Amino acid sequence: MNQENPGYIVVEGPIGVGKTSLAKRLAKSFDTGLLLEGADENPFLQRFYQDPKAAALPTQLFFLFQRAQQVQALRQGDMFRPVRVADFLIEKDKLFAQLTLDDEELKLYDQAYQHLALDTPQPDLVIYLQAPVEVLLGRIHKRNRDYEQHIDADYLQRLVDAYARFFHQYNDAPLLIVNAAEINLVESEMDYNALLEQVSKVSRGRHFFNPLPFELIK
Repeated sequence: MNQENPGYIVVEGPIGVGKTSLAKRLAKSFDTGLLLEGADENPFLQRFYQDPKAAALPTQLFFLFQRAQQVQALRQGDMFRPVRVADFLIEKDKLFAQLTLDDEELKLYDQAYQHLALDTPQPDLVIYLQAPVEVLLGRIHKRNRDYEQHIDADYLQRLVDAYARFFHQYNDAPLLIVNAAEINLVESEMDYNALLEQVSKVSRGRHFFNPLPFELIK
C-alpha cells in the first residue's frame, strides 16, 4: 500500500467521529474515487432521531437499499479511476439494524438483507476511528446538522459500544484502530501526516494508533 496504489480503504466509526472528512482527505491525497454514505439523502432520518421507535424500520431499509445500489456502482465503477476510499462498511448496516429495530422488524430487515445478496469487495485496509461520547456530541453540535440535533448521549453510547464489539471480532481485512479523540485529521497537517505514515505501514493484522495532537507535544 502506497500513495501511488493505496488499495481499497474504508474509514469507519460512530456518528461524529470524523470518518467522512477523513475519507474525503484520503481520496484527495491518493487522487482516487470516493464513495460516501449519503445520510443526508435519507428522508426518514430526522424522524428517526425525533421518534426512534416509529421511524427505525423505514430509516434502516432506506439505508440498506441505498448501500446495495452503492455496492453495485462500486463493482461496476470506472476501471481507469476506481473508487479506492469509502466512509462505510456495508457489514455495519446490520450493526445499526440490531441496535434500533425490534425483533419483528429485525426479521423483516434480515429477509431484505438476504434477498439482496450483497457482494461487496473486501477492503485492503479499514481505518476505525474511536472517540468518547462527549467528544462525539461536541463535534455533532459543531457541524450543526438539523437532523442530528435530537441525538442523545445514551444512543451514542450504545452505538460506540456496538462498534467496539463489531471491530473486536472483525478480521476480514487489515484493521487500523485510531484514537481520534485528541487529534484533528482535517485541519492539522502534522496529525494527518502521522496517520498517513501509519497507513503506509499496515499490510495485515490489527494495529493501534494512539497519538497525541502535535500542538500538545513539546
